[in-house]
Amino acid sequence: MHQAFWLAVQFLTRLPTPNFSVINSRQAAGASVLFYPAVGLLIGCLLIAFFLVFHGLNQYLQAALVLVVWVFLTGGLHLDGLADSVDAWAGGLDSKERSLAIMKDPAAGPIAVIALILIMLVKWSALISIISQQELAKLMVIPVIGRLSILLMMLSTPYVREKGLGEAINKNLPVLEVWGVVLLSLTICVWILGFLAVVSAGLVIWLLRRMVMQRLGGATGDVYGAVLEIVEAAALVVAVWK
Repeated sequence: MHQAFWLAVQFLTRLPTPNFSVINSRQAAGASVLFYPAVGLLIGCLLIAFFLVFHGLNQYLQAALVLVVWVFLTGGLHLDGLADSVDAWAGGLDSKERSLAIMKDPAAGPIAVIALILIMLVKWSALISIISQQELAKLMVIPVIGRLSILLMMLSTPYVREKGLGEAINKNLPVLEVWGVVLLSLTICVWILGFLAVVSAGLVIWLLRRMVMQRLGGATGDVYGAVLEIVEAAALVVAVWK
């Protein structure tokens, strides 16, 4: 299982990991999803550590620097998925084939740039609220609930792209174990974030899943990234709402 853990770290972050081939270990690739919430917790703990490093700075600058670290830790992977998905929805013209083709295009259109700016603005504003309210524990589990959204999408939504890592993961998904991890992680998230924030995140996942099923008939890696980013932003907003 140690290989599965490092695969999860390798896939979801830019942190250094041991070198091995994902392709030659499809079962480990499937089992790696069991560690997605743990990787989210690792990211959350690192963000809190950097909050403490930047302690004493203006809260707006402090929030901006933590957000930069957040993007750096993940390599902007999920933001890229958000940009590709937004472009596909804007230019796909209700066509599955056209939408999937746009997602593979590395160029980002104006609507994708707008979406990235808005999602980063929401996160930055929420981070300022977390600083002012001194509730850093909430930040620790926001990346957890984001990665839980990927697990829930995998469990409930077909994967529509053939070949590649995403297909290997979905075909080797240990379903019962994943549900156990989901329930345990949700309990922790409710305890720290509150019931309303977790329910709101679940509602967002349901709405986004409905959209992708109508347009694509399933999900892709880009869709996973988009769902994660939107769920994290939504959970942050509700968690800091007073």
